[in-house]
Formats: sequence, C-alpha cells, structure tokens
Amino acid sequence: MSFTDVSTIIDTLLKDNNGTLRTADAVRAGISRTTLGMLVKRGELERIAQGQYIRPDSMADELHMLQQRSGKIIFSHETALFLHDMAERTPSRHSLTIPSTGKLSPVLSDGCKVYYVKPELHGLGRCTITSKMGNEVVAYDPERTVCDILRSRSRIDGQVFAEAMKSYAARKGRNWNNLRDYAAAFRITKLLRQYLEVLT
Repeated sequence: MSFTDVSTIIDTLLKDNNGTLRTADAVRAGISRTTLGMLVKRGELERIAQGQYIRPDSMADELHMLQQRSGKIIFSHETALFLHDMAERTPSRHSLTIPSTGKLSPVLSDGCKVYYVKPELHGLGRCTITSKMGNEVVAYDPERTVCDILRSRSRIDGQVFAEAMKSYAARKGRNWNNLRDYAAAFRITKLLRQYLEVLT
C-alpha cells in the first residue's frame, strides 16, 4: 500500500470518527500498527490515548474519546451539568457512571470521577447530547442529573451544587414527571422536595 493510499484511508477514518482514529479501525482498513507508529514518529499523527490518535493540528474531544473506549460509560454529575449548561465551568475531572457489576480499566478511569449504580438504574434518564466540540455523547438528562447530585452531594463542590439546583429551578422545559419518577426510583423524594421548596 502506498503512502498516498495510507494517508487517504486515515483521512477517511478520521472524518468518519469525528477526528479520532482508533487502532482497531486502522487495522481493519489494512493499516498496520507499525505504520501507525511510524506516522507518530513523523509527526503526522499524535497518540492521545492507548489505541487512539488524532492529527497534531486538531483538538481532541475528551468526552468523545472516553465514550469510544467503553459502551458502559454515561456522563453524569458535574460533566452532565456542564453538557446541559447547568454549570459555568468545565469540570477538572469528568464524572461518569457505570453499572455496579462493571469495571473500568485503571487507564480509562484515571483522572475521572467514577460512580457506580445498580444495573437496573443505569439507563434511567439516559440521553444523547452534543458535546461542546460537536460530537454526540451519552449523558443523563437534567432530571436524572439533579437526582444524582442530590444523592452524591457530599462529593460535589458546594458552589457547583447550589448553582446547579438554581439553574434547574429556573430552567425552561423542565420535566417534573421524570424528576418525580427518578426521585422515587432512588428513594430521595423527600430530600428533593426539601431542596425544591427553597428554590421555587
């Protein structure tokens, strides 16, 4: 395979995968791991994580990259707040939730806040949302996120928590039915009512 062919295939894979190249996809397309290593040495690709590459002149979408590495991940808590514009600052560590029966590799969970939940509650409030860099990722909806930060309030920065609750109370398009149902599923109905009475 000529260098031009390799370059064309890589460009196509990058385009199809929103700017990220996975080793598995490259190998399936006939590009060897050795060739990928050579392209990194030549400065034509940058290895950003195990099995993931980008062009050196492009910005990596961390959320999209994390999502690609495990189908168990749902972005939650501070990261979901940020995705739903319920928090002003980007979290220093991304928050994600996986089923309590699952496990993430240390490489994947390093630098993240990982929450575990019963498998039957893992998909509750799951939605697809566009990241700030334009890629679709899986997160919890605003109502599930409110329940999550209430349940985990001891692990959430006080200012972020207060800002999120105020933001939800003022939010247009709130789904009170979902919020009530989620609170009941997590057995925090009374706690939720106490906080909302102060804000509304």
